[in-house]
Amino acid sequence: MNLRRQIAVTVAVVSFLVALTLGLLVHQASVRQHTEQARRSAEAALESLLAAYSGTGVVVGQTAAVEEATAGAPAATGLPEELRRLALQGHEGSMFGPGPHGTAMWAAAGSGGKVFSVRVDYREDERAVAELDRTILLSATLAVAVTVLAGVFTADRISSRLRTAARTARTIARGDLAARIGPLGGPRDEVADLAAAVDSMSAVLRGRLAGEQRFTADVAHELRTPLTGLLTAAELLPPGRPTELVRDRVRFLCGLTEDLLEVSRLDARAEPADLSVLPLGPLLTGITSAGPPVRLRTDGDGLVTTDPRRLDRIVSNLLANAHRHGLPPVDVRVEGTTVSIRDHGPGYPDDVLRDGPQRFRTGARERGNGHGLGLTIAQGHAEAIGVELLLDNHPDGGAVAELRLPAGAHPGVEPPAGEQGEWVTGEQPTRVPPTAQR
Repeated sequence: MNLRRQIAVTVAVVSFLVALTLGLLVHQASVRQHTEQARRSAEAALESLLAAYSGTGVVVGQTAAVEEATAGAPAATGLPEELRRLALQGHEGSMFGPGPHGTAMWAAAGSGGKVFSVRVDYREDERAVAELDRTILLSATLAVAVTVLAGVFTADRISSRLRTAARTARTIARGDLAARIGPLGGPRDEVADLAAAVDSMSAVLRGRLAGEQRFTADVAHELRTPLTGLLTAAELLPPGRPTELVRDRVRFLCGLTEDLLEVSRLDARAEPADLSVLPLGPLLTGITSAGPPVRLRTDGDGLVTTDPRRLDRIVSNLLANAHRHGLPPVDVRVEGTTVSIRDHGPGYPDDVLRDGPQRFRTGARERGNGHGLGLTIAQGHAEAIGVELLLDNHPDGGAVAELRLPAGAHPGVEPPAGEQGEWVTGEQPTRVPPTAQR
């Protein structure tokens, strides 16, 4: 149950309980008032009857009666038996009882061997109480309805503002640190304070991230020139094992510097994507043929909207990661607009699957050495061209990277026809017939 429903249900329940409590209190007060009034009227009529009978011996009033005080004989006037026994004992009292036209208030007293009784009709009082109950019920229903509507309206405003804040927070979490919640168009309350805190946090994070990006770009830029000179100087060293080690380390540093510069450009979104509609199968065949051998299988390729240069970089980084950290064979499979790359190594570590690629983190020790920028660069290019990159481990072992490319549609362009099958690619692609597949 969301917050809006919780507030609406709470307001409805509280309103109902308050209306029920007030209705019961008013009903009891009204009944008590009418009862006391009828009792006083009956007692006053009884006193008048006793006074008149003692002076004149005549019973005055249609609801007044006098009968002989005979124990065990039924009351001829309809007087309740309990009240009649009380009067026979010489006491005076009153109580409700049945009358000829409904409920009545009876008052009785015993004197001189006689029972004096008076009846006051209670029908009008009952009708007044019933009318009051209907009025209370109607008023309570209207009050609960209005209160619930007001609660729903208030809850909807609060919920709407919170949903706006949540949407903006999710946008910030996806990497758009320029997103802001704003004032939300409401009063300065706790929701507004929350929005201001999230906006402030986003601004601080954006500033810190921009500082880190500038620092990375500056460091990579400053390292580029001396490393280029160092690489040139290493080429002039005499042949030998130490020279090879120096050249290898210098090349590694140069590659790291170029990767840092590429990460900085991706962070800054400095290069727009050059999108075009292309058939995915031939595009993957050309990319995979330029590196170490892989097994390429196409199960029906389709047209995709992509940047060929960036897609080449993504797939090349994923293949390099599979060859460096996994075990052969490396399988590449094309299904429609989806590309999956699988190795047969130990798979991705749990922190990579949980948190995604992290800079300068290669995951588990058994995945080998490296500076951990390959997956980061692949993810950055994938986001730039609208490709969804998913990392997982295969149930039978090995890391699986899946690329879901946006479908492309271009009038008059059809993907080239070709047979489905498995390809082993390397410097020269070689096709394995379907009958020879494993």
